[in-house]
Amino acid sequence: MTSERNVQEAPIPGSFRIIPRAEHAISRKSISAGALRVLYRLHEAGHRACLVGGAVRDLLLGGHPKDFDVATDATPEQVRALFRNCRLIGRRFRLAHVVFGREIVEVATFRGSSDDGSGDRHLVDGRLVRDNVYGTIEEDAVRRDFTVNALYYDISDFRVLDSVGGMEDLQHRVLRLIGDPEQRYREDPVRMLRAARLAAKLGFTIEPATAAPFAALGPLLAEAPPARLFDESLKLFLSGHGLASFHTLERHGLLQHVFPATARVLAQGDAAHFRRLVEQTLANTDARVREDKPVTPAFLFAALLWEPVRRAAQAAVDGGADAGSAWSHATERVLREQAQRVAVPRRFTIAVEEIWSMQPRFAQRTKKRAFRLLEHPRFRAAYDFLVLRAGESPELAELAAWWTEAQELDQGQLAERLAAAPSAGSEAPPPAAKRKRPRRRRRKKAGVASAADAGD
Repeated sequence: MTSERNVQEAPIPGSFRIIPRAEHAISRKSISAGALRVLYRLHEAGHRACLVGGAVRDLLLGGHPKDFDVATDATPEQVRALFRNCRLIGRRFRLAHVVFGREIVEVATFRGSSDDGSGDRHLVDGRLVRDNVYGTIEEDAVRRDFTVNALYYDISDFRVLDSVGGMEDLQHRVLRLIGDPEQRYREDPVRMLRAARLAAKLGFTIEPATAAPFAALGPLLAEAPPARLFDESLKLFLSGHGLASFHTLERHGLLQHVFPATARVLAQGDAAHFRRLVEQTLANTDARVREDKPVTPAFLFAALLWEPVRRAAQAAVDGGADAGSAWSHATERVLREQAQRVAVPRRFTIAVEEIWSMQPRFAQRTKKRAFRLLEHPRFRAAYDFLVLRAGESPELAELAAWWTEAQELDQGQLAERLAAAPSAGSEAPPPAAKRKRPRRRRRKKAGVASAADAGD
């Protein structure tokens, strides 16, 4: 690790554009009670305190932010001294979290553009791994990522401050990176995914110079921590704009760097069914988020990786492998490759494997197996996945319709229905379970009769 004390400085704007209270739409009524308490207490203690980032952007667009971030000239330690309900977090960026019940207000100290030796900034191969250098609000503005995220709402006079053209980009619905795009992406490659996510969420166009380095620098995403890419994947696909995010990633060539197996299959000419499955999954997920219904990463990953696994298993079967072991090996291989890019926690991959392995079991409609399947804790997720797959063939559509009706019948009616239903389908069986070893029978001791010999 190397330390760089004289980072190339971005130009510091001479002054902010001031948008007075009468000329913008932000009202304190739209700001959470916790954020207002933080802003006012910092202000009363003599510090400059501003609402900043996505909350200001969304309020100006007429939205309703869920999270509120505060920027201030107070250091993290000074913030902690003002709030007993505060904890300091972060190594790369030192932040203060002020907790009000279920609400957490994130407070960041204004970041500086250069380190005079008193701060703590480290770069490795151009990538910013630590940046705890404090400065002025003017310096902080140019250290932020996109112009529309560098707008400040000052609690002292209720004005909005803009030094990077964020208000103009907001009006034109353009997402523009602050500073030199190549340098900013090298500092943090995940900014490329953030650009795609924000453009999808806001319905903005990515400014050409901001998107231009994606092709050359996209491979840098392979160096990002897989755990961080998992968090970013959830923001991309489980925040209510997943379908738009998926299309944006594809359009800009970024999907292949996050979900390589998915991108490879989609690039083939016979992937229309798979594309429909992925798009329908994301559309359904977006609808559930809008309706405030629960969503799970397991279902998302099951859909995104289904066709890569299915094709790998089918290729092995065509080569003479046993269907169960072919599927098991394909599952392991695809999930292992994906984990190198996105670190999916084990609790989710177990659920993914169960959703996949239950798909062939839907075709086995005997009484014992059907009732056992209905009682499986993952039945609903696996059934929903079967319904999504039903567009692949008339046979699957019939199967999905049968299981839809089966859930509405009582046990007696279902038993009658099962007697007339086909007992097996054409899909490959799920991965074979480990066989239990047969019990060894004890040898009879001489002179001792068995229970059967003894009679009553």
